[in-house]
Amino acid sequence: MIQNPVLPGFHPDPSIVRVGADYYMATSTFEWWPAVRIHHSRDLVNWRHQSYAVTRTSQLDLRGHGDSTGVWAPCLSHAHGQFWLIYSDVRSMYGAYKDAHNYLITAPSIDGPWSEPIYMNSSGFDPSLFHDEDGRSWFLNQQWLHHADRHPFNGILLQEYDHAQRRLIGPVKNIFRGTALGVVEGPHLYRREGWYYLLTAEGGTTYQHAATLARSRQIDGPYELLPGNPLMTADGSPTDAPQRAGHASWVQTEQGEWYMAHLSGRPVEWNGGSKPVAAGNYEALHCILGRETSLQKLHWRPDGWPELSAGGRFPANTVPAPTGLALQPWPTEPAMDDFDAAKLSPHWNTLRLPTNDSWLSLTERPGHLRLRGRESLMSTFEQSLVARRQQHLRCRVETVLDFAPTSFQQMAGLLAYYSTQNHAYLHVSANADSPERRELRLLLNRDGLPTDACAPLPLPACGPVYLALELDHDRLRCWYALAPAAWQAVGEALDCSYLSDEFACRQRDGFFYGLGFTGNFVGLACQDLAGTRLHADFDHFSYTPQP
Repeated sequence: MIQNPVLPGFHPDPSIVRVGADYYMATSTFEWWPAVRIHHSRDLVNWRHQSYAVTRTSQLDLRGHGDSTGVWAPCLSHAHGQFWLIYSDVRSMYGAYKDAHNYLITAPSIDGPWSEPIYMNSSGFDPSLFHDEDGRSWFLNQQWLHHADRHPFNGILLQEYDHAQRRLIGPVKNIFRGTALGVVEGPHLYRREGWYYLLTAEGGTTYQHAATLARSRQIDGPYELLPGNPLMTADGSPTDAPQRAGHASWVQTEQGEWYMAHLSGRPVEWNGGSKPVAAGNYEALHCILGRETSLQKLHWRPDGWPELSAGGRFPANTVPAPTGLALQPWPTEPAMDDFDAAKLSPHWNTLRLPTNDSWLSLTERPGHLRLRGRESLMSTFEQSLVARRQQHLRCRVETVLDFAPTSFQQMAGLLAYYSTQNHAYLHVSANADSPERRELRLLLNRDGLPTDACAPLPLPACGPVYLALELDHDRLRCWYALAPAAWQAVGEALDCSYLSDEFACRQRDGFFYGLGFTGNFVGLACQDLAGTRLHADFDHFSYTPQP
């Protein structure tokens, strides 16, 4: 059986493709670097992180991008002997406008080298590329309408891509305006038995999210809706089912079976958290791990329409695996990173820009990760931060920090990070009045408003400090020690549900004050707000799932 989610943690907007016996999925990465995360499977059951497609600033420059902007909804395909990847660079998303630029890159192998980008258009986000049986390729994207008296999600555009000229040509046609669900986006085209199937996302990427389906004999329409549309939604489903289900793509196995990859979420309150919530009370739900990726099996009816193989519209936690494929598990990721390697593990990510020797080193102090302090955790330019996805509802992370601050403006430590506006930071700094004294602080940032979760704890003037975070659904516990295993609690257990899309997107006084589409990360950071770039050394980092 396939156990959902197959890509746990922040892995939204999956685009799945099969090449021979290999299955690949690309997912959105937003402001995180490197961009466009690609996973690999041989059986649809076991998945591993394979590579990144966008690894150079010449392909993408995220400097100054706000929270949850950047790379939205990549589309991965294979045709004409190479891989094709379409992605949006969304530079702004607040107010009436969306500055979204769409690009194409190609590669002979899933591991690259990926080309320099070809600019496509800027009329909307969620781009997609469809390769037809006659050798022609077609570009689709959601169109954004900024007029105050109209719905901004204005349908799905279609235009031909010319291979020789490497640009879009011919007329642009709006082929699908969406349904009463609204918020039509995430288009993908497929062809089967003379029909063009247009799979889109609707309902918004929260708890009314859905996968909508229409078909036509002509690529440019008119498109007729699936009877009983949508094809899939979790709206109204049992509380143990994947939630927020939508934004999907299809793949056919070598044996002719069809599967649908889609984003999903696991509210902490529905999975053993401390606050039981009745079904339908969506405002009280929080998916701290972000939007994940799940798989569903499809069945084709005699009338040529697909449906979930289990029947109905609701996604399932467990799904039959493909027939005839032997299971091929991958090696387990080590829990400990001791920083002995010559370069960072690909599980680590940075914000907006790649690492360089000016602020990160694995060689200046062998066996340690050295970070040189730069701007604050609220900066969208130069943060000295490395982090990895939280992928389990219960986990513990630990590190050992060697840091000698001489100013309260110098900080380093361990953090749970959702965005510049929402994070929790357990860090060592210097006392503001007596800078020769070190202290441990637990800073909570909610909606951009910092608060101390407890009184500062005095530390010895020098020596390593052991730091740990424990995340248990919607609760966060922090620990420190001055010797191995001599752990002491830092304050009380805290509510960490604010490290979620739902908190970032909630309405206050009838207005949306922010948007969020990512998930919680855990990692290491160093700041020097005085500009002297004092360094901090981290001896190791461990990430351990808890039962």
